[in-house]
Amino acid sequence: MRTSPSRPTPRRRPPDMAAATTPVNRPDTPQLFRLSVEVGDLDRAIAFYSELFGIEGHRQAGARSYFDCGPVTLSVMDVSANGTPHTAAKALYFTVEDLEAVFARAKVLGCLSTELVHDQSAGAIVVRPWGERSFYADDPWGNPLCFVERGTVYAG
Repeated sequence: MRTSPSRPTPRRRPPDMAAATTPVNRPDTPQLFRLSVEVGDLDRAIAFYSELFGIEGHRQAGARSYFDCGPVTLSVMDVSANGTPHTAAKALYFTVEDLEAVFARAKVLGCLSTELVHDQSAGAIVVRPWGERSFYADDPWGNPLCFVERGTVYAG
């Protein structure tokens, strides 16, 4: 759209974040069903995630194991035969009913984050400025994890 020099350029409205996070029930809407993290030792990764999550993984063909995390499966893949693991996105977010239990397991595993999130310890259970009660951890390969207490999830 062209505007004359005397007229200001129209501003676009910011997106409605509530609408952007509202589930869409269309048959063509992509559904996330699996996330993969790369690790350098499958047996160690299975032990780590089994202890942290309090559930057992399911070994799959090839050098991988699946962990049932609700509607999304966490796929842990050992890539050491072909190279060095790459870390996942900024963080993988998990909702949990008993945040303190997962925190205690993370503490025993020595994997609590040492970073700050909005000037608060990421590795401590804290109510974040957006209202989520959470803590952050890292797996042994540097994949960042965040655990959020169910019922406090901020959806936008």
